[in-house]
Amino acid sequence: MWTRGSERLIVFTLWLLVFSSACQTMIIAPILPLIGEELSVDSGVLGTLVSAYSLMVGAFAILAGPVSDRVGRRRILLWGCSGMCIALGLHAFATDYISFLVVRALAGMAGGVLTGAAVSYIGDYFPYRKRGWATGWVMSGSAVGQIAGLPVGILLADGFGVKSPFYLFGATMALTVALIYFRVPQPRVRRKRTPLTIAGSASDYLAMLRRPVVAWAAAAYLTMFLGISSFVTYFPAWLEAEVGFTGSDLALMYLFGGLANVITGPQAGRLSDRVGRKRLILVACVGLCILTLATVPLVRSPWIANVYFLLTMMLVAMRISPFSALLTELVKSDRRGSLMSLTVATGQLGYAVGAAAAGPVYAGGGFALNTVLAAVFILSMGMIVWFRLPEPEPGRSDRPGRAGT
Repeated sequence: MWTRGSERLIVFTLWLLVFSSACQTMIIAPILPLIGEELSVDSGVLGTLVSAYSLMVGAFAILAGPVSDRVGRRRILLWGCSGMCIALGLHAFATDYISFLVVRALAGMAGGVLTGAAVSYIGDYFPYRKRGWATGWVMSGSAVGQIAGLPVGILLADGFGVKSPFYLFGATMALTVALIYFRVPQPRVRRKRTPLTIAGSASDYLAMLRRPVVAWAAAAYLTMFLGISSFVTYFPAWLEAEVGFTGSDLALMYLFGGLANVITGPQAGRLSDRVGRKRLILVACVGLCILTLATVPLVRSPWIANVYFLLTMMLVAMRISPFSALLTELVKSDRRGSLMSLTVATGQLGYAVGAAAAGPVYAGGGFALNTVLAAVFILSMGMIVWFRLPEPEPGRSDRPGRAGT
């Protein structure tokens, strides 16, 4: 029943999931000043709206990982997408800082259930030799979000209020639910058969962390997201304050960056299938480190910012697709969900810490200090991957996970 054509439909469905989830996450940074104005929130605590989401993602990812290893990826995808739809709809009731913080935390809970599920599904369904291709296309959903979702979301927030973008992304997530329900099968892979208990799950996580390769993978995710949040949380605010950016300028910049990402992501994933994951990851990290340090002296006008952001997002795509594919082969299929959840949870912890710290750093030392901090974390991630993570042989795990019952 499930033919090669269905592979493309599955990839599209997971792509739409990543698009919807990424957009509702990424839209926060560029509209933070508008949120502060509309809800009368002090700029010094706006970063906590990002932190609340990230902390909930991390906590619920830890809980969801062992569940997905037992009940299957498809069911987890349905639960997470449905929960995200509800959470995004509840933004209608956010009228002040506390209520907005609560709905972002609820969205983070759903995001935690979803986090790692799409990549885990790819690991279950596709052979290793095709995972770079599939991961590249699926993760490009985030890039298309920058091309279409973020600019539209920014314009909606400017014209109709800060809650309107979340309604749009809730609708696209609802379409994802329908596609998963009707067209996405459960891969036939080995699942854990042991009872699901808190003690058992904690023991599984501890057992994985005792393996150096898993501990280093979690550290790589931690430093990757520390670098991202240290930079992106106040990057739009700096552009508006120091470079004279408007909402339209931000939308155009994200358009340029998204175009670069959506073109580069699948190609980087396919290239990593041939030349290896680690080489591309290291090159991307070194390039990102250099660009990040050059931000303040280089980006002095909107057109320079567009070119700069285009190059940055090309390097981001060169890093994330190979890294996600690399992680799927570090453990067997019955622990893949737990591994993805563990690594992403540590990443979200890093994102939350970085976002919370970015405000005081920005206020105390200016955005240049944010870029130095981000560059250190970016380079650290590259060094961890290069020296501490193995490069699986291309011939491993070459059987696809066919549809199960």
